[in-house]
Amino acid sequence: MNQIRAESSLIQVHDVSLVYNTITGANIVALDRATLDVRKNEFVAIVGPSGCGKSTLLKVIVGLLKPTRGEVRVGGRLVAGPYADVGMVSQNSALLPWKTVLGNVLYPTDILGVSRSKSVPEARRLLETVGLGDFEKQLPRELSGGMQQRVALCRALVHNPSLLVMDEPFGALDAMTREELGFELLRIWQDQVKTVIFVTHSIPEAVILADRVVVMGNRGAGISKVVEIDLRRPRDANTELDPAFVRYVHYIRAEIAESKNRPQS
Repeated sequence: MNQIRAESSLIQVHDVSLVYNTITGANIVALDRATLDVRKNEFVAIVGPSGCGKSTLLKVIVGLLKPTRGEVRVGGRLVAGPYADVGMVSQNSALLPWKTVLGNVLYPTDILGVSRSKSVPEARRLLETVGLGDFEKQLPRELSGGMQQRVALCRALVHNPSLLVMDEPFGALDAMTREELGFELLRIWQDQVKTVIFVTHSIPEAVILADRVVVMGNRGAGISKVVEIDLRRPRDANTELDPAFVRYVHYIRAEIAESKNRPQS
């Protein structure tokens, strides 16, 4: 059984739809009647085909997009816009090129007005955690892609948010670096337990990381299924040899394929 589990919900997504109005006057359904509860300290992965609404759902949860219908609550409070108690990592590290590694990690705390006496030690501790303690004075252009994503992860965690959202954070990396960062993320999550929502195109990545995998169907179809992943933690490369891991991957892959052909209601 999973070792980290909490039954209380941190996030409630209720009957959420989002419709875009195009310049031609057409309506495009990006998300349709999505309902999901995410438990406190749970690691949830979201998978599905391109254009199915994975990133849209993420942006609605963090308040960057306002739903056309339904509501999202985080910590019991209605989400009406962006809020501070969240850290975000995207596929593009989005580091500020003129700031050092340490300056980039400190950027959220500067915006939030956290004193340097408190934020600098935490930033340095995080950089040490991801193996970048000796790189705090480097500029982003002097780092590899994997190192830049480590900096982005530190930046997302430096103000100790309750929620960490990650949108294809390892998608642009090579396979070995991607796997390495995935297991590093798990180690950090188990040391600093918080709620994580992780969007990915990789089904094996979702299964190896998550407590539950949210499967989304074709564009506008919304959430197709939520799969509980009952694999023992801590997980490592050997977990991928577990027959249960293979069964989960095949099951989710089949569910995505079936959802593409399922008529929309």
